[in-house]
Amino acid sequence: MTKNEYVPFLSEVLEVIPHTDIEYTFRMSYVGDVRPGQFFEVSIPRYGEAPISVSGIGSGSIDLTIRRVGKVTNEIFEQYKGTSLYLRGPYGNGFNTEDYQDKELVIVAGGTGVSPVRGIISYFASHTEKVVSAALIAGFKTPKDILFREDFALWKKRLNVILTVDDNTADPTFPQGLVTKYIPGLEFKDIKNAAAIVVGPPAMMRFSVKALLERGLSEEQIWISHERKMCCGIGKCGHCRIGDAYVCLDGPVFNYSRGSTLLD
Repeated sequence: MTKNEYVPFLSEVLEVIPHTDIEYTFRMSYVGDVRPGQFFEVSIPRYGEAPISVSGIGSGSIDLTIRRVGKVTNEIFEQYKGTSLYLRGPYGNGFNTEDYQDKELVIVAGGTGVSPVRGIISYFASHTEKVVSAALIAGFKTPKDILFREDFALWKKRLNVILTVDDNTADPTFPQGLVTKYIPGLEFKDIKNAAAIVVGPPAMMRFSVKALLERGLSEEQIWISHERKMCCGIGKCGHCRIGDAYVCLDGPVFNYSRGSTLLD
């Protein structure tokens, strides 16, 4: 019998980890192959579904970091306690660790854009021998908006981490400024052996990629994750089509040489 890709399966909520008032990580039961950067469709009957990136992969579980911003995510926050959620997936093209091994890796992430790259950051933080070097520039609006605080504490011990905020009035110990402020100061031994991942709001990605290109990286050395407009998850509705690319099928992770037009 042919599998119906639209039919979701029931997944138990194993743990809920609050980060901010509107951003929680839901640890869901799941057994199967999945890569950082892929996504699941999360649904509640009668309310609809929303595409959510995988922010962590465990033994028998996945993490989905959800921001309360709409009809479906509002209901998820209201109804999750002691229950299960419906999932479809995983979908899309994720990150391949092989693309970054033995490279001088730079990851630039803004806000909830840290979620889809959390898995790749954690992987190289645990396997520093697999890269020449690894730097993370992550930006949030204010200190209270920072996600994954425990992870950042661990990453700072193993990677070159710059955690910046747009407004540090509440806590001046945090560096202040957009992520692009720190790209010119990155040091490379061999720019031709560098690789970069950029994830965040479209404007932030556009200017971050521009700054990396100005540093001497080529388009082929840069990867982006683009989640705008995704809907059905399987390339049938056409909602996420941009040019000749379907974000849900060809992405969300693109090499910039292919996905540059997505940021226009």
